[in-house]
Amino acid sequence: MTKGSKPRRLTLEAAKSVLRGVGMRCTTARIAVIQSLDAAESPMTPAGFVDSLCEYGFDKSTIYRSLTELNESGVVVRLDLGDAVRRFELLPLKNDGASGHPHFMCVDCGKVVCMSGFDVELKGRSRKAREPGIMCEILVRGHCHEYAI
Repeated sequence: MTKGSKPRRLTLEAAKSVLRGVGMRCTTARIAVIQSLDAAESPMTPAGFVDSLCEYGFDKSTIYRSLTELNESGVVVRLDLGDAVRRFELLPLKNDGASGHPHFMCVDCGKVVCMSGFDVELKGRSRKAREPGIMCEILVRGHCHEYAI
């Protein structure tokens, strides 16, 4: 788990079930990545995974490969929020490939957090965003409470 993270909710068996559900083998690296994302309070960067998982014997290339495979399988989503930093987030079960909630990014410190308690529903023409290959991300930018002038 990363510093400041919440306790894990996703058990080992639940993580294996997620992987089996998308036809993936249950490797220790994939399970560790899924459980780390589940415990994280906000989307994680690849460097965040390396910091939290290398101490358990996972090398950088294994972590990156696991992230890519989990993203391609629809278990996690890669967020590209326009700041050249890739972030990953565990998708809810039975999703349509989107995180389903907006994110907040501080324009001063770059911190990104999930805006829980908000659900985003696409209506009308926006339903095309659910077609394969089309992504829809909602990002709110502003100043976080930790930034002091």
